[in-house]
Amino acid sequence: MFTAVIGDVMDKIGLQKQFLPPYLRVLDRGMIIAGRAVTVLEADVFAERIDNSANPLMAKPFGLMFEALDSLTQDDVYICTGASPDFALWGGLMSTRAHYLKAAGAVLDGYVRDSNEILEIGLPVASRGCYAQDQGPRGKVLDYNVPLRIGGVDVRPGDIVFADCDGIVIVPRDREAEVIRRALEKVRTESAVRKALAGGMGTVEAFEKFGVM
Repeated sequence: MFTAVIGDVMDKIGLQKQFLPPYLRVLDRGMIIAGRAVTVLEADVFAERIDNSANPLMAKPFGLMFEALDSLTQDDVYICTGASPDFALWGGLMSTRAHYLKAAGAVLDGYVRDSNEILEIGLPVASRGCYAQDQGPRGKVLDYNVPLRIGGVDVRPGDIVFADCDGIVIVPRDREAEVIRRALEKVRTESAVRKALAGGMGTVEAFEKFGVM
């Protein structure tokens, strides 16, 4: 399974806005993320702690980040957006915790830091890239397991998140059975097309025979 085939079959059933923006990429080309979304809403702040705020979260460093991280279970994907891309949303210690919880990975609409540590841990992570500036005095998690929107794509808790070196797709939970079935069928057909092309069949003939190119 790979993002291109999942995206193709969703196009065919009218789900044509499911790829997250192309600036989000896996940290290493060999990484694959496949799991269910634990959605995390981040926001900009301008001090690590504000004690006299009407919002009690402002007095709490990182907001609900630790709670969101600890909520991960096996095969979950921590997926976060909402803040300006001016600081890292994820790092080595978070990766250590997520790996222990058997999470499937993380997708950050922002930067990551401690990238060498993340690679050593082996947790699949996708982001805008690497930038070490900390979120401590700059961002807080306001909520988690709430609907998100990233690059015009709606992401809901429990949706399937699938990422590889070619992109990141979101499969809505209420359509996942159909998408997975069609994707597996398309993979089998494309394997037959690949063999036919390698054997000398022309592309016109291959399309007429298999209906896939």
